[in-house]
Amino acid sequence: MPALDDSPERCLPAEQPVSPRRQVARLFRQAPLLLDCGLPVSDVRLAYHTYGTPGETATLVLHALTGNSAVHEWWPEFLGEGRPLDPTRDFIVCANVLGGCAGSSGPGDLPGLGAGDAPLTLRDMARAGRALLEHLGVRRVRVVGGSMGGMLAYAWLLECPDLVQSAVIIGAPARHSPWAIGLNTAARSAIRAAPGGEGLKVARQIAMLSYRSPESLAQTQAGQRRAGVPAITTYLHHQGEKLQARFCERSYVTLTGAMDTFQPGDAELGTIRAPVLVVGISSDQLYPAAEVRAHAERLPRASYWELQSVHGHDAFLMDSQELPGRVSAFLQAGEGAVQVC
Repeated sequence: MPALDDSPERCLPAEQPVSPRRQVARLFRQAPLLLDCGLPVSDVRLAYHTYGTPGETATLVLHALTGNSAVHEWWPEFLGEGRPLDPTRDFIVCANVLGGCAGSSGPGDLPGLGAGDAPLTLRDMARAGRALLEHLGVRRVRVVGGSMGGMLAYAWLLECPDLVQSAVIIGAPARHSPWAIGLNTAARSAIRAAPGGEGLKVARQIAMLSYRSPESLAQTQAGQRRAGVPAITTYLHHQGEKLQARFCERSYVTLTGAMDTFQPGDAELGTIRAPVLVVGISSDQLYPAAEVRAHAERLPRASYWELQSVHGHDAFLMDSQELPGRVSAFLQAGEGAVQVC
């Protein structure tokens, strides 16, 4: 792991505005972060990437469940000059979430966390993220998040209304439905039944089915056989093995639990005053577009747009089409331009 860096963020050289910088901040060393469960945690690490020239205003990117802070690796269609996340124009920050396993403090680093009696919440993650922005000297942010990152954006809007000036929420509801909670419950059960990595592989297979649609799998996996094994079987085994090699099962249990317990009511959503662009995905099986839109309609200043794709929940990563342009237009319009699409 890279050396921990407590020093203030330094400006990137003017000739390299796009170059990513990965650092690890140590926070809550003087006073602890009090989690929603009542557990105080100190000396918290948050690993993060920055892009562009530091300033008091930033665009904060919130990653998905098994993602990380390296936006240039998993969202290249969105990051770059002339794109929604433009390091030549904006200061961009993305941190691996508290409870994750890509350099930030995870369940094994925080005594009592993830033991069942001390759950982590999305609101805890937002408060930890706020401390990171204060460490970087950021006073105002535009938030962009997809999937778990979209749900976390709702937590930021509720926890940090003075900090968030606008938000883009992609492929995410404001709260989990019984369907989504059920899928996560099955995944966590697999992990607990087969600890040591095998359960995590099965959990990933369950998740991958919810991330795609029947039409998507029919296009990409039907009619293919490898050594007599159906392509979908090979695909799911491969996805499980890849996640097992790079992710922590305790983080998976902790983060899915945090998503499931995030349940803001309609009245609370009605208190959000920042303009928000909410994007649904037409074929999303995990978070149906109608559900995403219904939650957007609870926000006083929301616009809604739907990505038309057969590829399900993962379309925002693999089939973005018009999405970058829509997000760019919203972010560049500022706080005043909000319309229902």
